[in-house]
Amino acid sequence: MALFTNQAQLSYNNSVVASNIAVGEILEVLSVTKTALSTSYSRDDTVTYVISLVNSGTLPVTGLTVTDDLGTYTSGGLTLTPLTYVNGSVRYFVDGVLQPAPAVTSGNSLSFANITVPAGGNTIIIYEAEINSFAPLVAGSTIVNAVTAEGGGITPITATETVTAAVSPFLTITKAISPVPVTENGTLTYTFTIANYGNTPVLVTDDAIVTDTFNPILTNVTASFNGTTWVEGTNYTYDETTGLFATLPGQITVPAASYTQDPVTGNWITTPGTATLVVTGTV
Repeated sequence: MALFTNQAQLSYNNSVVASNIAVGEILEVLSVTKTALSTSYSRDDTVTYVISLVNSGTLPVTGLTVTDDLGTYTSGGLTLTPLTYVNGSVRYFVDGVLQPAPAVTSGNSLSFANITVPAGGNTIIIYEAEINSFAPLVAGSTIVNAVTAEGGGITPITATETVTAAVSPFLTITKAISPVPVTENGTLTYTFTIANYGNTPVLVTDDAIVTDTFNPILTNVTASFNGTTWVEGTNYTYDETTGLFATLPGQITVPAASYTQDPVTGNWITTPGTATLVVTGTV
């Protein structure tokens, strides 16, 4: 419901008389909500958004343009957009029936053209957006984005949705072999580098485990973690008949990543926390 006021003037014999202020109201028949199917996001995530338009009036609303700002925010004098529309991901439903995809314009914002909401009915627009390098990943960070529906003879209406950076580790592991080539009965070293791109560390209570089945099978295996020699049976197990190597729970720890924002481009730069496991044996 939107209130409006109006006042008239009467002029006569160089005099002006004002009328009373008349107050009216416009009953808004269209409402909009926006929902993210996930309340949190991480590096490289894709977020699914649902826009719901409901028409409580007796006439259809046609020719709407629905625009999403993709979470655009300002930082250090820069205007940054942390979400990127996934091309072709839009689904457009009118009263629950899938319709041909609307015309889409995407960039620093996202617009859907010629949207219709039937009388006494609803329209739903579903689409996906990727987390990009302008999205902050520090614990407590958020992406707040707004959707606005306008045109079709209505007063523009807006809804917002907030997703929060997930508070969790985000691990990758790489494996290197040295030397290449290795001679028969020679010494072979596997180096595992574990990188944490998340905003919280991996602790002993997280029970991270590295397993690997060595082929060819190694003998006389030794292991170290971050330069500290490990003891078989205390820190890891190894089966010389199968080549199966496994760290024991509570042995792997990895510090959290650190994040800095480039003052020129606005990109968030992630420096992962790392840990190194080295396993050596005889081929």
